[in-house]
Amino acid sequence: MKEPVRHTVTAALPYANGPLHIGHIAGAYLPADIYVRCLRARGKEVLFICGSDEHGAAITIRAMKEGTTPRAIVDKYHALMGQAFADFGIHFDIYHRTSSELHKETSQAFFLKLNENGAFTQQEEQQYYDEEAKQFLADRYIMGTCPSCGNPDAYGDQCEKCGSALSPKDLIDPRSTLSGAKPVLKATSHWYLPMERSQQWVEEWINTGMLDGVQHHDPKEWKPPVLGQCNSWLKDGLRPRAMTRDLDWGVPVPLPGAEGKVLYVWLDAPIGYISATKQWAKDKGADWEKWWKADDTRLLHFIGKDNIVFHAIIFPILLKMHGGYVLPQNVPANEFLNLEGKKISTSRNWAVWLHEYIERWPGRQDELRYALASILPEFKDSEFTWKDFQDKNNNELVSILGNFVQRVFVLCHKYYNGKVPEPAGGNEQDVLLWAELNVLPAKVSEEVDRFRFRDAMASAMQAARLGNKYLTDTEPWKLEKTDPERVRTILYNSLRITAALSVLLEPFLPYTAQKLRTMLGLVKLNWDDALRADLIKPGMTLGRAEHLFKPIDDAAIAAEVERLHAMEPATPSSAEPNTAPTPAAVAKPNISFDDFAKLDLRVGTITGAERVPKADKLLKLAIDIGEATPRTVVSGIAQHFAPEQLVGQQVVLVANLEPRKMRGVESQGMVLMAEDATGKLVFVQAKDVLEAGAEVR
Repeated sequence: MKEPVRHTVTAALPYANGPLHIGHIAGAYLPADIYVRCLRARGKEVLFICGSDEHGAAITIRAMKEGTTPRAIVDKYHALMGQAFADFGIHFDIYHRTSSELHKETSQAFFLKLNENGAFTQQEEQQYYDEEAKQFLADRYIMGTCPSCGNPDAYGDQCEKCGSALSPKDLIDPRSTLSGAKPVLKATSHWYLPMERSQQWVEEWINTGMLDGVQHHDPKEWKPPVLGQCNSWLKDGLRPRAMTRDLDWGVPVPLPGAEGKVLYVWLDAPIGYISATKQWAKDKGADWEKWWKADDTRLLHFIGKDNIVFHAIIFPILLKMHGGYVLPQNVPANEFLNLEGKKISTSRNWAVWLHEYIERWPGRQDELRYALASILPEFKDSEFTWKDFQDKNNNELVSILGNFVQRVFVLCHKYYNGKVPEPAGGNEQDVLLWAELNVLPAKVSEEVDRFRFRDAMASAMQAARLGNKYLTDTEPWKLEKTDPERVRTILYNSLRITAALSVLLEPFLPYTAQKLRTMLGLVKLNWDDALRADLIKPGMTLGRAEHLFKPIDDAAIAAEVERLHAMEPATPSSAEPNTAPTPAAVAKPNISFDDFAKLDLRVGTITGAERVPKADKLLKLAIDIGEATPRTVVSGIAQHFAPEQLVGQQVVLVANLEPRKMRGVESQGMVLMAEDATGKLVFVQAKDVLEAGAEVR
């Protein structure tokens, strides 16, 4: 593989029918921003692209509900989202929109080239039609019961509960979202992408990284959940997918006889990355093509897990069939962020809206960036709570980072009138300090390159931890009268650590990094400058000592939790009797410790999942516990989980259970599950992601 000369980084185009919430930020935009900031600090050539996705049925539905037009809806939310991104410190090179004339021209030309290349088949099909509303129903105009998980409110293109990709005819008991009526099937004609023709090369590309006989990327760098979801699709066999829709809001299909039809939003939207690049290049007088067509460009898509197959399968097929474009070298999708014990729900207003946070917590963007970066759902779903937000602020930002910088500046102002002291010779204590600090820049950048942003931020914060320990161990306030030369060296070293923090924390806490540079009298630095010996010069004037962060009290957190619950739609009165069942009492007899010690419990990762034929309750799982080949385990959870939900899921496995056959399949262990009184199943798992095969004791 060629070392890339430039990096084209896209962040999922947010849908312009509502504001941004913290789930969106943790899913795609904060990870992308951290990645881009780190690359730029290291001198890499990067283009960071985003914009509003402004077509599709959901926008017309919202417009109808609000008694307005789709244009009014997208104008409102494009402006709101763009401002929220900017205020939060997520800085794209361009924030474009798919309702622009340039995007219309770009996507229509793209479609025509695909059509010219024979990428489509035109066929008549039976599509759902609402006789009351008198129109064909796009996928999002239809709801029904998901055949995979039983969710009664699945959409016609995807179940948002289990993530299954659907077609409207897959739904059980479909209903129109326009009138509520049961739709009827009626003939219409559409252009289809026969994805089955690409099955072979996509499968090879996804799993080996080979493209047209050349090593395109290393699949080991892709996240297991991403590979798992792609392979689930591939195992089922790629099928034709309609690339046009019967709608009056979208990019018109530019062919004769296609009146009243628009491009499918999942053809239209990813082309938005290309049209945004064109607009940026036009504004800058630059060349757009090298960012999409040069083989020394690295293309990356940052998205949430609900968009994986569109970016890792469908869009690459479209790019390849068009010809001349590079394909993504990675699609580092994140899982979902939950909120206070529940899934984030825009329809139920169970969300922390980004623009409202910025209004209520002015100047405290980095506190939320830090809290979210520390819990990014990189490999499994994670959870935001206001209490954890408070703890992260008070116990880490205030007590570790803020405390260190505050102490250093207070002492420098007290002893040296706000000037950088002249250091004397160091000792073994200083040598050990720099030995630990010198490894951090490479460690942080390596973890960022692997999309492990939680670990990267923890490594950057390690500089502040080392600084605090250094001050505590040396106690310069006690040495000032007896050994002033030593104190000068200690505080000079501490100022150098502060300068290093202004570099290492820039990708994560850009506002704080700027404050540190201002306090030190420094300009923005490159990554390699973090521990430069001559960065802090004796005699330099320091800014005043100030608190980087303020403690958050319980009252502020209680107000946020109360606000969250107050916004949620009303639930049944608390006066109603509680009919929820209570957990069963412990009834099994005691066992000896020796009996318990016989269990060999191992952490494993599900690498494959499929239904067991003719068995409604059984799933066949492939579980990696660090052995030469994954274990085959049969589990009775098919009525609770869809197979495509499970790949990448970490579990605890009873590894020394006697094998037994179930429906002709030998099961080599048992997955541990917890079940509440309502019958809901939850995987027993470690809080953090562990290596496959880690022992549970």
